[in-house]
Amino acid sequence: MTSATEQPVPAAPRLIATDLDGTLLRDDKTVSDRTVAALAAAEEAGIEVFFVTGRPARWMDVVSDHVHGHGLAICANGAAVADLHDGGRLLKVRGLERPIALDVVHTLRSAAPGTSFAVELATGIHYEPSYPPFHLDPGATVAMAEKLLHEETPGAGAPVLKVLAHHGEMAPDAFLALARGVAGDRASFTRSSPTALLEVSGPGVSKASTLELCCAERGISAAEVVAFGDMPNDVEMLSWAGTSYAMGNAHPAALAAASGRTVTNNEDGVAVVIERIIAERARLRVER
Repeated sequence: MTSATEQPVPAAPRLIATDLDGTLLRDDKTVSDRTVAALAAAEEAGIEVFFVTGRPARWMDVVSDHVHGHGLAICANGAAVADLHDGGRLLKVRGLERPIALDVVHTLRSAAPGTSFAVELATGIHYEPSYPPFHLDPGATVAMAEKLLHEETPGAGAPVLKVLAHHGEMAPDAFLALARGVAGDRASFTRSSPTALLEVSGPGVSKASTLELCCAERGISAAEVVAFGDMPNDVEMLSWAGTSYAMGNAHPAALAAASGRTVTNNEDGVAVVIERIIAERARLRVER
């Protein structure tokens, strides 16, 4: 893996896909002026920018003002595509079937006693009494996961985007390995938090697989994509993209998956690479 200053940037990328927390956003959850300018420059150069995040659409206000042209964002680790120009309306949902979600809950309760759960629906988050509360979602229902996932009539409830599983004592990577070992054949498991908080999606659902679908709709190949990320939930996307950068603050799994490395999120690592891409485009135009 090479650094941002060593890796040649692609001559003609068509799409930039970037994670948010720990990647595009600084630790204080802001987008720096330098990054805002870089995103605008990319769009002006004809390069689409996709925000690809584990966040739900309702938590995208931090970057909504910086979405240009298409207005789309991939949310909930690929479980939803949202139109941020239309209040976060969900255009595509790749849900987790409720019977599978229940099976995963029961399996993890048995394999890791003390696990608590939250259920992210297309309509909002709900969680168990022992789950760390979501202060951004004060209207959430608090009940056991079995009740949160229950439907009076099969198919009548809102789609399940993901299930969150939290353990107060296990090491984060150990919890992820355990979950994949006991239930990885039924669902997709990843994590983006520094704590033992797992994110459970439908089989085959990831940032990468939904990004690939969105790119295919636009006739964009993996080779034409530059991706940025920092955590295990970015690994598939970093591996899929033709050019990818792990942040200087990235998890070892993200560093191993990326083809290059940039500086940290607090040092505007995404902007550093975008500026190099724009400069390379300008150089090529002059040479022609």
